[in-house]
Amino acid sequence: MTGRGAFADSITRRQLLATAAAGAMFSTVAKAEKLVDLPLPGGPDARTITTAFPQKGPMILQRTRPPLLETPFEAFDKGTLTPNDQFYVRWHWAVIPTSIDPEKFKLAVRGHVNQPLSLSLRDILDLPRFELVAVNQCSGNSRGFFQPRVPGGEWANGAMGNARWTGVRLKDVLDKAGVKPGALNVRFKGMESPVVEDAPPFMKSLDIEHARDGEVMLAYAMNGDQLPLLNGFPLRLVVPGWYATYWVKMLNDIEVLDQPDTNYWTQVAYKIPDTPRANIEPGQANVTMIPINRMVPRSFVTNFASGGTVKAAAPVSLRGIAFGGDCGVARVDISTDSGKTWRPTQLGQDEGKYGFRRWETQLTFASPGEHSLQVRCTNSNGLPQPDVPNWNPAGFMRNVIESTRIVAI
Repeated sequence: MTGRGAFADSITRRQLLATAAAGAMFSTVAKAEKLVDLPLPGGPDARTITTAFPQKGPMILQRTRPPLLETPFEAFDKGTLTPNDQFYVRWHWAVIPTSIDPEKFKLAVRGHVNQPLSLSLRDILDLPRFELVAVNQCSGNSRGFFQPRVPGGEWANGAMGNARWTGVRLKDVLDKAGVKPGALNVRFKGMESPVVEDAPPFMKSLDIEHARDGEVMLAYAMNGDQLPLLNGFPLRLVVPGWYATYWVKMLNDIEVLDQPDTNYWTQVAYKIPDTPRANIEPGQANVTMIPINRMVPRSFVTNFASGGTVKAAAPVSLRGIAFGGDCGVARVDISTDSGKTWRPTQLGQDEGKYGFRRWETQLTFASPGEHSLQVRCTNSNGLPQPDVPNWNPAGFMRNVIESTRIVAI
């Protein structure tokens, strides 16, 4: 969707300042309020729920500084768009601005361009408006289920979220600067910085063709409201269909390169095996590694947690979410006999190929006892979720048919 529209016109100086002021609460120390069951193969069996972070409701606390906040899974049953106040949070470095003055904010566009730019938020709002629904998913989402266990943030399945992103196309910004012939990459940097002096600043890059594909965007709003501070206010990069490591938050620097990007976060970090599903055997050596990139299909039950009870011989309504990864959802199937047979579910409204898609169905568990409910997404490229999980030493790109234990009584 393009054109400035009513939403862009409605972003007033007062509203921008109000959003920035909320960031001043970021210095609040997170405090435990209650625990939530979150059984992972290697532990822990429970985590703290906190409401101490600005603009955030109840979140699962993974780490306080830099903040790692996981979305409680019941939030995904509220609809296909994840509420802003329960949208997961993941930062790499601990030094993050606690408030931002939008009147002073500038976005630099520089490097291999005809005209270096210093754009204010008002300059960005004057560009054609663009809107897109897309899933943002941490590369390490579900890492806590990897066996053997791997180091890193031990997320359950809640390091993801789906939003309607509003902003401008990156292509329009680059065209305004004028990309010179010979450009190879576009590199992005935000306002987070490390505590240790010589640590590498967090930067990510995209090939020039990808950066200018008309879908990569600079978002200033999500789900019809300003970006929360912890989700990247005032601007974040949105890279539909790709893992969230590329979705740079608090974006303030874009550099067009005429040579390959050799920074640490591209050359060393966020690498996956160059194998199908990024899958290798534990201890396997001499594996070619490549940067993580496109997401893969996933699907989940959202209205029952594992161990939930239902009445035997009575119809049960089941629902959940699915996404195709780097393309749309073609179908979602469900099984109650450990994958021996499958039946299709009913898909809900399609709000775009990069977003969550609701699925629903009714089942009857004929006899009392424990049942394993499995759900499988097949994306529009014909790629289905596999029946065995992948493994790699970074705990990236987990994908497997999910199972939910249902007890009929």
